[in-house]
Amino acid sequence: MNGLGNQIIVADMRGTSARITPAAAIAINGRAETKFDQIMAIHDARTPGTANYIEIINSDGTLAQACGNGMRCVVQSLSAEQGRQLFTFETIAGILFGQEAEDGLITVDMGTPKFAWYDIPLNEEFADTRQVELQIGPIDDPVLHSPSVMSIGNPHATFWVKEDVWSYALDRFGPLLENHPLFPERANISIANVVNPERIILRTWERGAGLTEACGTAACAALVNGARTRRTNRKATVTLPGGDLVVEWLPNDHVTLTGPAEFEWQGRLDPTSGAWTRSEAA
Repeated sequence: MNGLGNQIIVADMRGTSARITPAAAIAINGRAETKFDQIMAIHDARTPGTANYIEIINSDGTLAQACGNGMRCVVQSLSAEQGRQLFTFETIAGILFGQEAEDGLITVDMGTPKFAWYDIPLNEEFADTRQVELQIGPIDDPVLHSPSVMSIGNPHATFWVKEDVWSYALDRFGPLLENHPLFPERANISIANVVNPERIILRTWERGAGLTEACGTAACAALVNGARTRRTNRKATVTLPGGDLVVEWLPNDHVTLTGPAEFEWQGRLDPTSGAWTRSEAA
């Protein structure tokens, strides 16, 4: 499936105790037709009141705490199967909610943002994470500097720029910043241009996945960081390379993400080896 071009594999692991191994994920990602940003593995529920436990695996085999585009794909997949529109899921980041509307757009409640340096987490104490000391490039003329940082299930750094977001070599800066010593669990790195209080243009280097057409949690982080630095309203359209997402920071402190999801094709995979057989085209 895909969420705004963000390549997602939705893996049905219900009815088995097996898990997709890091080696399998790397093998799957190593083939052109199955290259992905995240695998959303649907497991049987572990907690009463939830529909399923969702394990999220990056293309490098590591686990992710959250993936907004992937959660929308999960909601659409299960909604088509079960005829339901509202779901409650458990992830390692906590309980998340998803709903498919009549127009086919899917809204996912991504939970509440965290701003304390130790919650993000950072390796250095900052009293105010709306702007932290971090830059790339010459000290007297940095290319990127002073990002807003937060966690929305996973760590994010949003760098604010006034120029075209495509004018920055994110493919070069992204890996350096993702693995910067400031971030003990690495971080998602975004470049954001605020067009007006209701629109942000965003590019993201995704932790464990690299450059991506769309990153839902990065869109959430950009909106929340924009609102807390008075750059944006609490609801805005975030334009990513793959298209638009609508993000809202609700009065109850929860963040919702709304956008499309699309089925592409299906097959069967071996969760241990990553062996793959395509069985049906869209």
